[in-house]
Amino acid sequence: MSLFTKLFGTSSQRELKSIYPIADKVDALEDEYKALTDAQLQAKTPELKQRLANGETLDDILPEAFAACREAAWRVLGMRPYRVQVVGGIVLHQGRIAEMKTGEGKTLVATLPAYLNALAGKGVHVVTVNDYLAKRDSEWMGKVFRFMGLTVGLVIHGVMGEEKKAAYRADITYGTNNEFGFDYLRDNMAIYSQELVQRGHAFAIVDEVDSILIDEARTPLIISGQGEKSTQLYTVVDQFVSRLKCQRIAKVDEKEEEDADIDADYIVDEKARTATLTAPGIKKAEAFFNIENLADPENTTLSHHINQAIKARGVMKKDIDYVVKDGQVIIVDEFTGRLMFGRRYNEGLHQAIEAKEHVEVANESKTLATITFQNYFRLYDKLSGMTGTAMTEQEEFGTIYELDIVEIPTNKPLARIDDPDVVYKNEAGKLRAIVAQIEACHAKGQPVLVGTISIEKSEELSEILKRKGIKHNVLNAKNHEKEAEIVAQAGKFGAVTVATNMAGRGTDIMLGGNAEFLAKADLRRAGMTDELIAEATGFAETDNQDILDARKQFSQAEAKYKEEIRDEADKVRQAGGLFILGTERHESRRIDNQLRGRAGRQGDPGETRFFLSLEDDIMRLFGSERVMNMMEKLGVDEDTPIDAKMLSGAIENAQKQVESRNFQTRKNVLQYDDVMNTQREVIYKQRRQVLDGEDLQNSIQNMLHSMVEGAIQGHMGEQRHMTAQDFHEATAPFRTMFPLPQLSDQDLEQYDAQGLVELVSNTAREFYAQKEQEFGSPIMRELERVIMLRVVDEYWMDHIDAMTELRQGIGLRSYAQTDPVVAYKKEGYEMFEAMVAAIQEETLRRLFLVRLRKNEEVKRERVAKVTSESGADDGTVQKRPVKKVIKIGRNDPCPCGSGLKWKKCTCKEYHPDQQ
Repeated sequence: MSLFTKLFGTSSQRELKSIYPIADKVDALEDEYKALTDAQLQAKTPELKQRLANGETLDDILPEAFAACREAAWRVLGMRPYRVQVVGGIVLHQGRIAEMKTGEGKTLVATLPAYLNALAGKGVHVVTVNDYLAKRDSEWMGKVFRFMGLTVGLVIHGVMGEEKKAAYRADITYGTNNEFGFDYLRDNMAIYSQELVQRGHAFAIVDEVDSILIDEARTPLIISGQGEKSTQLYTVVDQFVSRLKCQRIAKVDEKEEEDADIDADYIVDEKARTATLTAPGIKKAEAFFNIENLADPENTTLSHHINQAIKARGVMKKDIDYVVKDGQVIIVDEFTGRLMFGRRYNEGLHQAIEAKEHVEVANESKTLATITFQNYFRLYDKLSGMTGTAMTEQEEFGTIYELDIVEIPTNKPLARIDDPDVVYKNEAGKLRAIVAQIEACHAKGQPVLVGTISIEKSEELSEILKRKGIKHNVLNAKNHEKEAEIVAQAGKFGAVTVATNMAGRGTDIMLGGNAEFLAKADLRRAGMTDELIAEATGFAETDNQDILDARKQFSQAEAKYKEEIRDEADKVRQAGGLFILGTERHESRRIDNQLRGRAGRQGDPGETRFFLSLEDDIMRLFGSERVMNMMEKLGVDEDTPIDAKMLSGAIENAQKQVESRNFQTRKNVLQYDDVMNTQREVIYKQRRQVLDGEDLQNSIQNMLHSMVEGAIQGHMGEQRHMTAQDFHEATAPFRTMFPLPQLSDQDLEQYDAQGLVELVSNTAREFYAQKEQEFGSPIMRELERVIMLRVVDEYWMDHIDAMTELRQGIGLRSYAQTDPVVAYKKEGYEMFEAMVAAIQEETLRRLFLVRLRKNEEVKRERVAKVTSESGADDGTVQKRPVKKVIKIGRNDPCPCGSGLKWKKCTCKEYHPDQQ
């Protein structure tokens, strides 16, 4: 601790000094609000809303709002927020991150700022990490809000249509980060305003804020549509790569000069998680695929497939990065250990893994819309969050989100003992020490939670414990369905639980066991269905007698187990409380702290210790070479632990290196996405104006004038007059859209550039006016709106793909002493400008060529189809005309011979819908 900190306290302690007086005002109102009747307490909501309407601010009414919400929580839930929880609520209201230890009741804390900010009527979003927690919290804490006259909504997977729209219109909306982000993207793909569900982004409270804003920020949200069918190339390339020889390197200085004699076909850099073909590998590829040069532009696709295949084989590991379940490759979240259903690696990597694992290779997808979590959450006017571990990522929260962190003190003093790490020479010595520690704890009945960093390691340790005859539970992504039950009983006397990083998320480990889950097990044994058990332990309002009976049965069982657990909890406390045993340091100190935080909740005793070896990935890839050499010289045997003080600095530095690298990766992703974000905001803003009913007539006329002016001015240049030949070339794009006068050289001498622009523009306006007269103004306005939105969406999707391709190769510019980000911004802007011009041109083209089909035509087509598929009246069978089917890609030239790409051509033969 520095001298400055000793004298003035930490930044959190200094901030808390200014927050405590506000908490004092809330505490001062406690007796007054206790004396209110239910009706008087509920009347506080309209009263506070009126005060806001009269000009007071949220800060002005904070003490009364917090006091009212606290009293409501006590009356409805039997839970009264402690003073530290009130302090946490104030921090959240101020748009900051509240770091609160595990078991301090963050779910209840969120009700205070959520109630206060909901009074403003703009909506509050409470964001959680999964559907289960969102549903539970919306029902449980929703009781408080409903008691106080506010509405509560829930946005999770499966909530659709009007139900989702109503959820967003509610005063407070609970949901998952994925669903909020995807709904934002879907809203910006809507064709009609009635399809919109979100109503703005005023205030968000993010639970597990480090998980959502840091860990998940590396993966952008992508809405994909059906792309091209996956080619056989993935399987063929995998067959080729499976025969190649791989060389792994752990450190940068191990890289050798690449030459023709290198004894490997591709190199895997474990630290950077990259795979690269060597010169021999390239030669083998050229021979196998019978090509002259893999680097030729026409071989780009093949080269990309090979690169993804060697990454799938060399970098991506089964049961660490992904699992294969029911014939599908499912990603494992490296931070929580959970399976990420519905998520896929992009750029063909997922297909390459599917080929490697010999499961069905799914179709490729096309990106329809995308946004990073960083840019989604920066849409909110005010953003706040809560977690047990945020301080280690202080720099990132400040740089990217402009969020500062306030560490909230615990309600009861922390009694947990955090032992120093013990470090062994190799993996075998470490495993023997881990098992010995588990046996020692198990012998005295002390429950043990063993944290591993992968499925593979958890299963390896489980096998050793089975051979030792130690009864235990294993919790990893393969059996995550039992997560809550396993974690809930991890605090029972003598329990041993081996878990990946997912341990305890959303479920408290209580000493002696968790009465709620023991009661659930009783209901299950009584033959109650899982659906009814979920309702029995839920908080949703109901008058269903079966559910009410189940809730009564559940509460009786829970009360019985609480009584039984009390004695067992005392036995566990005497044995030392929960022992947390870490088998390896994670890349992030935050994940280690989360594991440690499972012990010592609400003043309980507990103990934590990490067992490490010099063969652990983090020590091998980022640790100190000097320490490893010293170990060899000292001749330390594998069962002797090393003094952790000597290594603690090396371990922490290794973790800081990885955290810094990951931060730079996310920062880099954001720098590129910021370019797209600026363009996205322009497109989405214009889309929203169209959806909100903006009259496009003037915009269409301006676009027309601008397009005509650009074409004519571009052809005339410095000339005063135009020749008939030049005029014909300049107006060629318009001739298919509307009729133009035939002008000779003599006729054209009467017109300068501006005169010709007016002539062509007026001709177009007259033709457009005739079309409007034919269709009617309401139909014309609707056509303008729908066609504009369709064209914008089509070109925006293509633009996303083009920007992705640009970004993949832009890094090479650094070799030419050019900043890749600057080059990406410049070229991205030019591409965006070209896209906007193309959108205007295509919108006008479709509007001028659009034709309304009359009912008679539709009827005739239907009759013709029926008669062609049936026999004629005289009993003879009619032959249907054979129509040749030509497969045309969107970017292929149209077969009509116009020279235009198929997607832009308006010929009647191959585009009958545009006749």
